[in-house]
Amino acid sequence: MGQNDLMGTAEDVADQFLRVTKQYLPHLARLCLISTFLEDGIRMWFQWYEQREYIEATWNCGYFLALCFVCINLFGQLGACVLILSRNFVQYACFGLFGIITLQTLGYSILWDVKFLMRNLALSGGLLLLLAESRSEGKSMFAGVPTMGESSPKQYMQLGGRVLLVLMFMTLLHFDASFFSILQNIVGTGLIILVAIGFKTKLAALTLVIWLFTINVYFNAFWTIPAYKPMHDFLKYDFFQTMSVIGGLLLVVALGPGGVSMDEKKKE
Repeated sequence: MGQNDLMGTAEDVADQFLRVTKQYLPHLARLCLISTFLEDGIRMWFQWYEQREYIEATWNCGYFLALCFVCINLFGQLGACVLILSRNFVQYACFGLFGIITLQTLGYSILWDVKFLMRNLALSGGLLLLLAESRSEGKSMFAGVPTMGESSPKQYMQLGGRVLLVLMFMTLLHFDASFFSILQNIVGTGLIILVAIGFKTKLAALTLVIWLFTINVYFNAFWTIPAYKPMHDFLKYDFFQTMSVIGGLLLVVALGPGGVSMDEKKKE
């Protein structure tokens, strides 16, 4: 009974938070979600020569193709961010960012780095959730496609987004014998499973937002490292990628888990 009371109190607090932030939460979620693309586009502008030289040397593709790679990343990311924040052609902007993720995965050989690949997939999950949100606001891009229900594509996008977001937390698990690591792994894994299956989803996602933001600020404090050191750029990249996943989780909090979830089945 005590556990039920505690869970009920936590859900009441989460509901109160949602009522207070209902108008602002989706805007904050979108800003967090596109933050890594915004930062990377700005970095492309200031590191234009270095990025072009790296791609040219790595792939031996010549000046022109390397220049095209940098231009696509620069204008593609910044343009998509402007469209998403202004709420114009959001679906097309999301598909453009999916293309950017694929291009970077191949161009920077992330495909062979499991940790970075999983984080890029988690980032794609956030974009799927953004697609689901934009679908609920505007005309469907799936007109004429047979579905099981009126919002079936949206439901499955939300499911896919939730499952892909889980991959971010798998990269944060630490397999050592310290008490803190064991506790973090147990609690984190439990919350991950709840979000993936859509049970107590808003409460679990909100808890993960708080936990992930705390870890992000503590472990990826790039502002404490001098800008000329390589670790500064590495931590900065990691920080904004994590902020984007936090944006995806905030969309889960704002929109709910969707029709393909245990929470929805309980309502039925």
